[in-house]
Amino acid sequence: MKESEITLNPNKLVRFLRKPAAEFVKSDIIQFVQDSGIEMINFRYIAEDGRLKTLSFIISSLEHLDSLLTSGERVDGSSLFSFVEAGSSDLYVVPRFRTAFINPFAKVPTLDILCSFYTSEGKPLESAPEYILKKAHNSFKASTGAIFKAMGELEYYIITPISENELYPSVDQKGYHASEPFIKWQEFRMEAMRLISQAGGKIKYGHSEVGNFYDEKYYYEQQEIEFLPVDAEEAAMQLVVAKWILRMLAKQKGILISFAPKITVGKAGSGLHVHFMVEKDGENMMVSNQKLSEIAKKSIAGMLDIAGALTAFGNTIPTSYLRLVPHQEAPTNICWGDRNRSVLVRVPLGWLGDLDMLRIENPKENEDSNQVISKQTAELRSGDGSADIFHYIAGIIIAAQHGLEMKNGLAIADKLYIDVNIFDPKHKDKKDQLDSLPASCWESAIELEKKREIFEKNQIFPKGVIDRFIDMLKSYNDEKLSEELYGKHEDIAQLVEKYIHCQ
Repeated sequence: MKESEITLNPNKLVRFLRKPAAEFVKSDIIQFVQDSGIEMINFRYIAEDGRLKTLSFIISSLEHLDSLLTSGERVDGSSLFSFVEAGSSDLYVVPRFRTAFINPFAKVPTLDILCSFYTSEGKPLESAPEYILKKAHNSFKASTGAIFKAMGELEYYIITPISENELYPSVDQKGYHASEPFIKWQEFRMEAMRLISQAGGKIKYGHSEVGNFYDEKYYYEQQEIEFLPVDAEEAAMQLVVAKWILRMLAKQKGILISFAPKITVGKAGSGLHVHFMVEKDGENMMVSNQKLSEIAKKSIAGMLDIAGALTAFGNTIPTSYLRLVPHQEAPTNICWGDRNRSVLVRVPLGWLGDLDMLRIENPKENEDSNQVISKQTAELRSGDGSADIFHYIAGIIIAAQHGLEMKNGLAIADKLYIDVNIFDPKHKDKKDQLDSLPASCWESAIELEKKREIFEKNQIFPKGVIDRFIDMLKSYNDEKLSEELYGKHEDIAQLVEKYIHCQ
């Protein structure tokens, strides 16, 4: 690790221990606790509902701390997972030292560590979200010899009472990259980014998003924090921690924050776009000879082939399907394209070709500094703030591997490539040839039933986990909800309020 990667790292443990988080061991954590005056430890973990749980400890002695970090602790699994039998429900939670961070909200110095679930036999719990993701990534590595990197675009709304003295009003649905004073919560976002980085999150950037509007009582402002591509497990962890930090910071300031996919009809919804890339021996395999590679195209084909089933993990509540409608920069049809925001999988600009932009703008710059490294990714655009993050990213990895193993992957990619705006009426003929994403949780469950063997292959998703998602999605009975809600603004508002705190 370079010296600058330590001195500039926002994570205080990295700076103190002078090593990357991936190399943390038990003695490092003990040393940091002793030298930094840490009084409490929080074990944090993701259970069946996808939210961060907490188990808190007062450190009473060195022996107590050592035992805690060595053995973990026992928890009631039947209260955390629906299909762990009460008669044998005890589980262990065991800390992953690389995830340790200082809790920025605790009143006393507290160290938080994310944990994994283990059974009474000392084996990973097959149905634990973090282990399902790990199994999916291990399967991908074994099949391809490459690693799967991912990152999320975390969109959210801040909802506050309208100010009586509105000197700089926002323009409806014109908030993209707006600056203060025409947006109100830029400093909030910057503070959240600082805290997320200190907790280990690798942030690319933050900005205001399209959605801002007023109603009779409230001002709604949409923002986004986008992350850098990291190993899939880390990508999921940083999203979960980021959502927790954003909510805690909002609670501190007495404001409401929501990751809900839809706040109201006709206004921008909040997505959770996931970018992905395949990397082997440090090389980005998404490109070959300055063009999108066959590996990238086959991976995309896999996503398109099971796109409907992926919504079972990425779009988990009825209001998810109020977002997946035309003309809202959300996908509705199963296709892909370059820099095209009407498609399901978009290939954004990736710094390909012979670019000399830096020296054009800075003529005095040394020529050697203009070596641009490709950052090419592909972006799955269907997911939203209700996504069950660990299961969703696991499903995306499975889809990529599925595509790489399909004999007709390239043919599917060629067939489903679109280079026009399919929402434009003049391209209706092309749109009509494409399959559509599910229009409800019920349809999503049906798609998962059809494709469940792909997710259960190699024992990655246990049968009981797939059954639970199908049952949950069907329980909404929303097969005709969009038709029933058409024009009923009060009923829509009640539905939005019901799911305002999704995941």
